[in-house]
Amino acid sequence: MSDKYDVLKLENQLCFPLYVAAKEVVKAYKPYLEELDLTYTQYITMMVMWEHKELRIKEVGEYLYLDSGTLTPLIKRLEEKGYVTRRRSAADERDLIVTITDKGKALKEKAVHIPERLGGCIELDPQKAKAIYDILYEVIGKLTNTNPF
Repeated sequence: MSDKYDVLKLENQLCFPLYVAAKEVVKAYKPYLEELDLTYTQYITMMVMWEHKELRIKEVGEYLYLDSGTLTPLIKRLEEKGYVTRRRSAADERDLIVTITDKGKALKEKAVHIPERLGGCIELDPQKAKAIYDILYEVIGKLTNTNPF
């Protein structure tokens, strides 16, 4: 017979291994990102900017699942580093447009080897990695009512 409090055991929580895995992955990125003077959140923001070049700040937030309170200081910091610029939309001044700079584009060349280098740190079978990826995006979709990809 199980105790009604078993649901409160850490070992019975799906959220706990997700939390620890996320924390440890970000920690594994840290030495590689320090070489670029980026935090993990700045890095994923730059990934979005390398792909799209110019976006409304709201769109950046949608890609990264970040709210404006988190995103605004993040974009400001990337602008201070010279990687992006911000400007108000001529069509609607409430819209802030983020554009990658030449310096931001050049950073892509320095970052291109990070995924490969990190892949060596985790050492997962490619099929398992793909399964985890698919499951995590399923979880994200269920929690956010979105279809991420």
